[in-house]
Amino acid sequence: MRDDDVQDLRFTDPQPKIHTTAELRGCRIGRYCSVGERVSLTEVVLGDFSYIQRHSEGICATIGKFCSIASNVRINALEHPMERVTTHKISYRPNEYFRYQKLDSGFRERRRAKPVTVGNDVWIGHGAVIMPGVTVGDGAVIGANAVVTREVPPYTVVGGVPARTIRRRFPEDIAGRLQALAWWDWPLEKLFEAVPDMQSMSAEKFLEKWAG
Repeated sequence: MRDDDVQDLRFTDPQPKIHTTAELRGCRIGRYCSVGERVSLTEVVLGDFSYIQRHSEGICATIGKFCSIASNVRINALEHPMERVTTHKISYRPNEYFRYQKLDSGFRERRRAKPVTVGNDVWIGHGAVIMPGVTVGDGAVIGANAVVTREVPPYTVVGGVPARTIRRRFPEDIAGRLQALAWWDWPLEKLFEAVPDMQSMSAEKFLEKWAG
């Protein structure tokens, strides 16, 4: 057996784990990802090592690496046309009720024009809702049941309805150095070696050792 074959034993199967009840349409799912029970994703990019727990939904979104998304989360929550006579889907999905009436493709494109972007190493708590067009920065934390209506800066903890800043995870200089380090882009071999330090070191000590 070659040395590189022995080294490969450190790593588990990188194929994403997708529950049989999950529905994915037009998605790109990264290595080591996990998509839970009855999750519904449409036109979503999910970065390596990210996972989404049961009963969550996402549409028209790009989600970074190492994101932790809890159950019952809504990413790019459905927007209804309040300016029309009715907000009901009879105006944009009449084909569900009538023959010879077409899907309103213009309304669908309006949805696509407001994608959600979630950075790397983001934790989204149970039942949180992220509204159309929102950007969530690297390392951010979104509290359970929060409704996020505006941009969340990197390494910021937000919560409430609408979501507001609770605190920063780290001082601004440490957050900036972590973003520059971009550990989420490291090769598997380097991540393997770094895990014990992730477990035992403060962010400052980790940066001292790994930022070179």
